[in-house]
Amino acid sequence: MGVKNYLVEGVSGTGKTAVAEELQLRGYHVIHSDRELSYLGDPETGEPLDRFAHETVTDSATWEHKHHIWDVDKVKSVVADQRNAISFFCGGSRNFTRFIDLFDGVFVLDVDLDTLNRRLVQRPEDEFGGKPGEWELIARLHATKEDIPTCGVVIDATAPLAVVVDEILSKCREGDQRPR
Repeated sequence: MGVKNYLVEGVSGTGKTAVAEELQLRGYHVIHSDRELSYLGDPETGEPLDRFAHETVTDSATWEHKHHIWDVDKVKSVVADQRNAISFFCGGSRNFTRFIDLFDGVFVLDVDLDTLNRRLVQRPEDEFGGKPGEWELIARLHATKEDIPTCGVVIDATAPLAVVVDEILSKCREGDQRPR
């Protein structure tokens, strides 16, 4: 059948990086998409944008979030690579509609607002969501779910990390057993 590719999404602070690291520890191929595939660009065209060229933007956190996209050609390249039985793409992208159909499954990590707030307070300031000015935006995105895939399987990411990853892997195996 070839390689299976899964997207692990969710708002900032739901545990995408922790899930990615746990999957790697278990020997799975993981793409830390926010580090390896992302840049600031136009979500429709993919055209790169310079964050400093937009000095009139009053809310830079919102602007940067709306323009945090993945390189579609790189996503396609990794998906086409048949060397790994399974690849997990962990991160968030505002242009996911341009490549979501390439994935065999989508998992959306979700937590309650109290858990989210506790995690954000502990986040380093140099990471998105690490500054108090970004917390309001993340809380709104958490409430509205406006920029995450609606086609994903929701995973309760308040459970211990090992349980969260076990559930994702279990859902991947269930998908393999469905009649085609």
